[in-house]
Amino acid sequence: MAWFKKERKPRPSVRERLEIPPDAWEKCDSCGHIDIRDKFERNLNVCPECGTHRRFTAEEYIELLTDEGTWRELYANLRSADPLSFERYPERLATAYRKSGTSDAIYTGSGKLEGTPLHLGVMNFAFMGGSMGSVVGEKIARLARRSAEKKVPLVLVCTSGGARMQEGVFSLMQMAKTSAAIAQLYALSVPYITILTDPTTGGVSASFAMQGDVILAEPGAMIGFAGARVIRQTIGQDLPEGFQTAEFLLEKGQIDEVVPRLSLRETTARLLRHMSGKRVVEENGE
Repeated sequence: MAWFKKERKPRPSVRERLEIPPDAWEKCDSCGHIDIRDKFERNLNVCPECGTHRRFTAEEYIELLTDEGTWRELYANLRSADPLSFERYPERLATAYRKSGTSDAIYTGSGKLEGTPLHLGVMNFAFMGGSMGSVVGEKIARLARRSAEKKVPLVLVCTSGGARMQEGVFSLMQMAKTSAAIAQLYALSVPYITILTDPTTGGVSASFAMQGDVILAEPGAMIGFAGARVIRQTIGQDLPEGFQTAEFLLEKGQIDEVVPRLSLRETTARLLRHMSGKRVVEENGE
């Protein structure tokens, strides 16, 4: 009965194994959650599992806090000098220029946020840890003076390891320089908002970062002057849990609000409208 038997022939599989490249995955350093990189990016680099705010680039903050097509960079031609002939400083500057593609550790410019004009400065941690040298101080001072002249609100996004040691006392002088320029905004009632991100330390936290009319911070951001280890050794005591985090500073009244990155644009825009005396018009015209 051979005609009832069907010869079985091997069939090639039509299903192809889809492999995701290894670099398409991201892992949260806090909770270990692993997910597609695109999901982290769509969530503004915030872990979708535990909410940890990972580092955001300066360019991404500019995109987040300005309307499309309105950003115009200012003072991009300023370059750091080597006033102290510090060993290997010119080489480090050259390396930083190549890696970050910017003129120094801060972007400064103008734009609009939900239709409201603003001047925006965003520190760039990729450039020598966002350290504050003469160029950073000069850019902030110029931007503050421009805001005072044009009566346009100023917003600064801060992230820095502190003053740039390669410029010595010249970097420390930027604390007074920027503070004097920002004082003009206060005298003229021009709104000034600071947004503190991880980390905001040293001379930056001791000057313009903590002088905003409103001081916002991202969740979990480390904010302080000296490091915890230095403070512990100096006072000879253990420090409270969560010391120098944004949440700790909010509890102690040193900042005004901890704002998740997903709400940062809307919160900043609302504050600018409120501080500029603008009323939001509802769809029904009321």
